[in-house]
Amino acid sequence: MTRGSAALFLLVAVASTALIGCSGSDPKVAWEGDGAPVSDLAPDDVVDAVPRPDPILRAGNTSPYSIDGVEYRVLPTAEGYSEKGIASWYGTKFHGNKTANGEVYDLYLPTAAHRSLPIPSYATVTNLWNGRQVVVRINDRGPFHPDRLIDLSYAAAVKLGFVDKGTTEVRVETIALAGVDDLRDSETGQYRYLQLGAFANAATAEGLRDSVAAMVSAPVSVTPVDAGGQRLHRVRVGPVADGEQLRYLRDMLMTRGFSPGLALP
Repeated sequence: MTRGSAALFLLVAVASTALIGCSGSDPKVAWEGDGAPVSDLAPDDVVDAVPRPDPILRAGNTSPYSIDGVEYRVLPTAEGYSEKGIASWYGTKFHGNKTANGEVYDLYLPTAAHRSLPIPSYATVTNLWNGRQVVVRINDRGPFHPDRLIDLSYAAAVKLGFVDKGTTEVRVETIALAGVDDLRDSETGQYRYLQLGAFANAATAEGLRDSVAAMVSAPVSVTPVDAGGQRLHRVRVGPVADGEQLRYLRDMLMTRGFSPGLALP
């Protein structure tokens, strides 16, 4: 398991080999020295992660990547993913450390580590032994044990009811979201689009698209996005060739009474 760096994983993996080899009749948390906090956290105290269309950035999504001599690849999309396998959990040992994409691991939040799903993505995890479910935000890489599918936060394990058991059989199903921008191939600071607005009314968005498309040579599109529990319709100009064309488009739109838009990668 990597928590901020592959080097950390290698140190922990060597120390925890004995625990990983425990028999199925006495499952344990995979990492030596890890465990649960002193807490009265109950399943009903754990609130599901709220899916939102976060952009998929380079951070945490290098592919292929190698851990302990084994090569892994990140999936091109999370859409339609559904797998059954063994879940483990991690707790105090990594609390406060950075995850693969630079976020800080909080054992009280419903998050998870997965070897191949894009970061971030969201999934419903069902404990197949008792039917309990939790929605998690996947923001880390792991577990790097061939017999395990997903590594859940302490909070997620509490909600699923397997903290004391250590591992359980689960089904992991990703949640489809409209409007997720895949920016894994974008250079930092390189802007390619102007977003002119996001509208609840599709007709309003389409009207703006048609008006702007009549005066610019760059593509103008309307794309859906799920935000704040509702479906919005974004109007975007682009992609453009370079920063010079982007500045030209912004200036022209402003002189004709339109919003200068928001520059996006």
